Amino acid sequence: MDDTLVIGGRKISSRLIMGTGGAANLEVLERALVASGTALTTVAMRRVDAATGTGVLDLLRRLGIEVLPNTAGCRTAAEAVLTAQLAREALETDLVKLEVVADERTLLPDPIELLDAAEQLVDDGFTVLPYTNDDPVLARKLEQAGCAAVMPLGSPIGTGLGIRNPHNIAMIVEAAGVPVVLDAGIGTASEAAQAMELGCDAVLLATAVTRAADPERMALAMRLGVEAGRAAHGAGRIPRRYWAQASSPDPDA
Repeated sequence: MDDTLVIGGRKISSRLIMGTGGAANLEVLERALVASGTALTTVAMRRVDAATGTGVLDLLRRLGIEVLPNTAGCRTAAEAVLTAQLAREALETDLVKLEVVADERTLLPDPIELLDAAEQLVDDGFTVLPYTNDDPVLARKLEQAGCAAVMPLGSPIGTGLGIRNPHNIAMIVEAAGVPVVLDAGIGTASEAAQAMELGCDAVLLATAVTRAADPERMALAMRLGVEAGRAAHGAGRIPRRYWAQASSPDPDA
């Protein structure tokens, strides 16, 4: 059975989407990217010079990994739309990870500016992947605006707190007609597996790998965690029971 991740008509061979922020150097980043098996990696456009090329962009091209430009650092819809348009011109891609944050302390998405930017970018022909709160209502509105996926946070960026509200993530998954990518807050591989067991279609992370003591080993762990969680979700867990149930039937019963 073909179980390939498809976002906006693109087939993506890995369900682990990587970020590049926080890596100590390009050599460390390259080993981690290879170990992760990722096929799509996000890069902050406000922090690179796409015209002259950067080490990160050159590295991704050499590894054959598709670039997912993001609008990290933007505070308003206008800033995010302009950044996405510059990224499309520089990198010749209509993909964009849309980020519009409310403030630097929490880095939580600004829902009003985010939805405004998403509507403008969809109208302009972009394939929009919005980083959003774990709010099922906002996720539905982003999908209705034409976004190709929704990307709810597990917890605030860089905290490593894991999935603070799994019930909301499950509700987003249940209602979504587009892929759901758990983005932000993952700290270790069991949390990546949990996201997939909740029914998410993919996991996006950076800090958990790039700032781990051994990024290459953690990248491999995340890859295996995503694969294990996906397999477990497909297999179907047993129902939770209040009382014990013998694993072997009683022959005298």
